[in-house]
Amino acid sequence: MVGVKMKYSKILLYMTTLAACLLIGIACGQDYLNGGYVSSSRTNSDQGLASMLQWLDQPVSNFPWYTTGGSFYSQAYGSTTFSPYTEYYVTSGTPVVDGIVSNPTKFDIAQETPSSVYYGAGVGLPYTQYASTVPSKTNDLWIQGATNWTQYVVSPVGTWLQLIAYAPVEGPAGFYEMIQTDATSSKYKTYEFNQGYNTMNFKADQVGRHMLYFVVNSQPSNVVIVDVFAEAQ
Repeated sequence: MVGVKMKYSKILLYMTTLAACLLIGIACGQDYLNGGYVSSSRTNSDQGLASMLQWLDQPVSNFPWYTTGGSFYSQAYGSTTFSPYTEYYVTSGTPVVDGIVSNPTKFDIAQETPSSVYYGAGVGLPYTQYASTVPSKTNDLWIQGATNWTQYVVSPVGTWLQLIAYAPVEGPAGFYEMIQTDATSSKYKTYEFNQGYNTMNFKADQVGRHMLYFVVNSQPSNVVIVDVFAEAQ
């Protein structure tokens, strides 16, 4: 039992450090999400923790974000770009007025438990395994799909996504959106979160890389990534 607690403590420490490093990188304008901050050669004497580190280190898809003349942002992409992620977005939804997401409402995890959760470029775990591994006192943010949750999606511009946020305590939450195109912009708004799981709408209304996270009780969540492209007719 002591060994299990120590392992969970190590995982919590690593995840907290990872979130801090990522937020620092965003603040400095660095694109760590293209693999700049992780190393596939990382080793650890604890086999279980080493496996978790490799799982979390999987990078998201690599797109050519910086191109001469900015032509990348006006390029339209075909269905093969979006097809792995179609369960995570819909073509119609309720507009978000004066904010980043809709006002959070309570989410019943017992009624809509996901089958699996996915990190990075399709690397994931069964939800039951994830729930038994990750500490329950962390702030988590996910994109909800028809049967699974993910922390990375490619979607056409103008679509809607459903976000799921877990907060150990209720209270005000600072919600942040960083948008990376040929320049970087940011948005911030405060929302009232319920204790436990919350659900909210997000509209992918601008081409670019959208990085979303929240802070409750001075603790940051993970970052979810939505790469938004124009869709070829």
